[in-house]
Amino acid sequence: MTELTGGPSLPQERRVVTAIPGPKSLELQARRTAAVAGGVGSVLPVFTVRAGGGVIEDVDGNSLIDFGSGIAVTSVGSSAEAVVRRASAQLADFTHTCFMVTPYEGYVEVCEQLAELTPGDHAKKSALFNSGAEAVENAVKIARAYTKRQAVVVFDHGYHGRTNLTMALTAKNMPYKHGFGPFAPEVYRVPVAYGYRWPTGPENCAEEAAAQAIDMISKQVGADNVAAIIIEPVLGEGGFIEPAKGFLPRIAQFAKDNGIVFVADEIQSGFCRTGQWFACEDEGIVPDLITTAKGIAGGLPLAAVTGRAEIMDAAHPGGLGGTYGGNPVACAAALGAIETMRELDLNAKARRIEEVMKGRLAALQEKHGIIGDVRGRGAMIAIELVEPGTKTPNAAAAGALAKACHAEGLLVLTCGTYGNVLRFLPPLVIGEDLLNEGLDIIEAALERI
Repeated sequence: MTELTGGPSLPQERRVVTAIPGPKSLELQARRTAAVAGGVGSVLPVFTVRAGGGVIEDVDGNSLIDFGSGIAVTSVGSSAEAVVRRASAQLADFTHTCFMVTPYEGYVEVCEQLAELTPGDHAKKSALFNSGAEAVENAVKIARAYTKRQAVVVFDHGYHGRTNLTMALTAKNMPYKHGFGPFAPEVYRVPVAYGYRWPTGPENCAEEAAAQAIDMISKQVGADNVAAIIIEPVLGEGGFIEPAKGFLPRIAQFAKDNGIVFVADEIQSGFCRTGQWFACEDEGIVPDLITTAKGIAGGLPLAAVTGRAEIMDAAHPGGLGGTYGGNPVACAAALGAIETMRELDLNAKARRIEEVMKGRLAALQEKHGIIGDVRGRGAMIAIELVEPGTKTPNAAAAGALAKACHAEGLLVLTCGTYGNVLRFLPPLVIGEDLLNEGLDIIEAALERI
């Protein structure tokens, strides 16, 4: 089925024919070192020539199992038929006019789809941008315009981007903020309900964390000064933390009671990744604004802010935009990605991936004291590694495990405030045989380390 493989010519199998990285990748890496800024890192310096379904093929002929999806971007695969077909047709017609100069239907159609798919039955509007950070930054602009307030509240372990404002919103210093200040003002950070690490245990976490957060906002900032509260319904870079059940509804209600715009940052968790169109649906949260990017367009750069029409219209004409925002080719790709998600029921696929992965990872947790926690939803799953018998973060083990997986032809990513979380983001179209083979590699690597 071409939708799953990116074309019949890309076999859905792991194939390791050289060391990883191989000699051709090493040659390219030398060129890269000479030409590309050192601040741009790579998880694994194998140079890609083709990708699709659940595999990435490199210049040396190796075929790696993909548990990264380009950081949750290629949920429909890296060369989904509908994405390629629609984007190619658009490329042939025109690549750009700038929507703010002469508009085009694709932008409008993406906004219509977002209004239909995002939670809530209220009137909604959207604005399109290029990256997740841009979406978050514009959500803050819109919230400030609507409320006539300035303060923004974010959470421990949160990640929102690399621009100046979104660095201020992001919790983790290294590598995202270190040496790049000063940062934007009027940003305040409060606790999140991180059950595994909550001092009094997971059973008290939601209530206590919400009470602490609300108390800090009320006393240290003043609820009447807050324009927006921004949170990832599943915290991504911070460690795939699912806030304890009850926490998000309490924070959302506090925002509603105080005229604060509640923003769900669904950039990593959106578009079927957690087994629902959006992760905030799990507890029935209807955000005022929702930011999306990553999985929206099958790998092309596109992002959006979608929300209540009266809030979205608060910015004056000309106040929102950007030269490339809502590029016509990216919009065509997004319509192809959404078509694929619907046709293949990728929410159901994500739930099946969770069933397979959590079952096997829980069994590994029983055997290995190094796995402190198995968590996540859908195809957004993680293991937190610790010193056995403690909750002391074990970043060295996470690095060693990732390296061992890479050597065997399995691409995995790390994350977490403490650098001790291995995260799994397979494409939602990955075959179950590849999924299990990847888990076999993780199991063998755990035995070795």
